[in-house]
Amino acid sequence: MPETQERNHRKVRVGEVTSVAGAKTITVTIHERIPHPKYKKMMNRTKKLHCHDERGEAGIGDTVRVMETRPLSKTKRWRLVEVVEKAE
Repeated sequence: MPETQERNHRKVRVGEVTSVAGAKTITVTIHERIPHPKYKKMMNRTKKLHCHDERGEAGIGDTVRVMETRPLSKTKRWRLVEVVEKAE
């Protein structure tokens, strides 16, 4: 087995923290605008992700970057990478 084993690319998303639910869990809302497949009209799509925040550094309203990871609980599949911008 090679010593410098490369990992696969993981999904990275940027979103806003909408809830701090517990000691190490945050809920991040991802907003994206995509064109409709047939009609090409721009649509807003929203997705909520449950993320692992080990140090508890994110607060409600912060803009954060999250990365896909192994399952950490029943719903948590993402982890906090960094806080991009703190809320006022």
